[in-house]
Amino acid sequence: MHADEVKQLVESQLEGCTVITAGEGCDFQITVVGEMFAGMSPVKKQQAVYACLNEQIASGAIHAVSIKTLTPAQWQEKQG
Repeated sequence: MHADEVKQLVESQLEGCTVITAGEGCDFQITVVGEMFAGMSPVKKQQAVYACLNEQIASGAIHAVSIKTLTPAQWQEKQG
């Protein structure tokens, strides 16, 4: 898989989120920025992103995933 494919998978299922991906082969780093994460527990945030990739993880197309989830306000703080 390519990082762009992973980005499209997540963006198509998490409306209103911005997805930034890096990596190649079967090892990816994913940052997802969206208002939907406000008030969610860390586990629920991870589950929301993993749900988008379950099929690819099960097939082995994706082996390792590092996920960061942020609200737009948290993203702005990190950029500042």
